[in-house]
Amino acid sequence: MHRIILSTVGTSLLTQQIERDQPQQSHWSQELSNTVNLNQTDISPEIQTIIATLQQRAIAKLNNGKIAEIRRASAELNGIYGIYDNQLSQGRQDIHYLIATDTYQGQITAQIIADFLREQGIGNIAIFVPPGLSTATTMDFSLGIDTLLIWLEDHIEPYRQQYSIQFNLVGGFKSLQGYLNTIGMFYADAIHYIFEGKGAELISIPRLPIQVDTSQLQDYALTLAQLKAGAELPVSAMARISETLFSTIDNKAVLTTWGELIWNRAKTELLTGELLPFPLLVYQDSFRQDYNQTRHGKERLKLQETLAKVSYLLSQSGGNVAILKSDGGLQYDKYKNKKDAKTKEDIDHFRVTQGIRVSCQMQAGQLLLRRHGQHSINDNP
Repeated sequence: MHRIILSTVGTSLLTQQIERDQPQQSHWSQELSNTVNLNQTDISPEIQTIIATLQQRAIAKLNNGKIAEIRRASAELNGIYGIYDNQLSQGRQDIHYLIATDTYQGQITAQIIADFLREQGIGNIAIFVPPGLSTATTMDFSLGIDTLLIWLEDHIEPYRQQYSIQFNLVGGFKSLQGYLNTIGMFYADAIHYIFEGKGAELISIPRLPIQVDTSQLQDYALTLAQLKAGAELPVSAMARISETLFSTIDNKAVLTTWGELIWNRAKTELLTGELLPFPLLVYQDSFRQDYNQTRHGKERLKLQETLAKVSYLLSQSGGNVAILKSDGGLQYDKYKNKKDAKTKEDIDHFRVTQGIRVSCQMQAGQLLLRRHGQHSINDNP
């Protein structure tokens, strides 16, 4: 089975190129440390010149070095070489992602590694930078990790059946490694490390059989689905929900990183059962019948995730459907020449997926959901 390998990227490849015995470079290490969380626009031209010098030295060392020297120069490459037993040619059919911080130094380092791997024949490689991810503040770091979780769920998890997903955590900042170690227990088939020391071997930890006890979350499925959709609920609404799943900002509850992680593992079971009573949504019997006839779990999941979003947007706007029309994903609109047989009022619709629609009507400040299904419901909405 081919592999998807995610490698966390730090900046040691740059700092190792400082010639510390040279007096004019004695301050470079401190300069890089002071600016490690800055992006390019915030770094002075002087520091950019230092980074460019170290970048060229790192490139030369990788291109001119033997495997042992390359592995000593880059922790990230040390892990990748270890995975392939020093034979990078084994990885030409694999997919590589380099996870870099949203900083100038982090992205420069990731680009050096990506270019080197391409020169070695590994062409399927990309750099992913979670927006805002840095160690500047706890908030920046948490938001970056949350973005990374969403990316993992959307871009990596769907490939689990075709690829072995592996986390290379040899490089990267210790704070990032710590989080990815726990996240990897849910997403990775194997996690790779190399302990300190000359000639240290690769340590691989296989996937552990971790399962989320969804029975403990069933009573809170509605609340968690609303939080995931973006709703800002009062802390009072979180009674009896574990404090590890949410944090408080301005007396409003939001999902924590671990809340996102647990939700991603549990949502399929929680959202494929009965329809949840989302605020401002009313289900007609015809809608419930369509839902009950839907046997595909993914379709039910996507529907309830969309309903959570619609409910949240309506709550934000005080029941004004204009907010639904402005959302490009929903594509909310009126049917042409379609009216309710009894009331003669217009019928609206919005999109769940490319082929799935929900027909609806706004009545007395609530959205009445009529039908759900393939495009064919357009004939009888």
